[in-house]
Amino acid sequence: MAKKKQKFYVVWSGLQPGVYDDWDSCKLQVSGYPGAVYKSFSTRDLAEAAYNKPPDEFIGTDTVEVELSEEQRILIGDPIMDSISVDGAWNTATGMVEYQGVHTGTGKQLFKVGPYEDGTNNIVEFLGIVHGLAYCKQHNLSLPIYSDSRNAIGWVRDKQARTNHLPSNKNRKLFELIERAVKWLKENEYPNQILKWETKAWGENPADFGRK
Repeated sequence: MAKKKQKFYVVWSGLQPGVYDDWDSCKLQVSGYPGAVYKSFSTRDLAEAAYNKPPDEFIGTDTVEVELSEEQRILIGDPIMDSISVDGAWNTATGMVEYQGVHTGTGKQLFKVGPYEDGTNNIVEFLGIVHGLAYCKQHNLSLPIYSDSRNAIGWVRDKQARTNHLPSNKNRKLFELIERAVKWLKENEYPNQILKWETKAWGENPADFGRK
């Protein structure tokens, strides 16, 4: 059996906020703590970079990655392969962000946008979903769209980008894209379902940039 890959845990709100090397240590800080805020990362560098940023830029995906029981996997079911998966990437070293969309079943890249300066995961996850919707409308497709970001899915549903990230000269282009995306959502109807990619059950989003 393959050795399970180590994860690193950021606790923003807990008994002792910080970065922890294992789930047991993290659990001691958050178990029973009202309003605990925490998330797992695949490397210590990612965790340490995230710890120094607002947690709402990261708590859009699954908060803690744990093994699911067989019963839970059955209840979740399998992903719809004839669909589009979108994902965003944030470079911890440069702050650059980008997003892409792929066909879930084949992995064929349908679009890729960026990189842009001074962004966040939530922003590019949101832009990825809206781009996917516009792509489908342009090509007369009613395919479901998967994202692993609950925050981004909520922003699309509410037709409003609720980012706390501040605009600047560096990210002017990115905020122009946000404005265009919100405008598109308010002016267009679409038949596509927007679905949560269940990372715990299915593994990484097919549109993941593979940089973890």
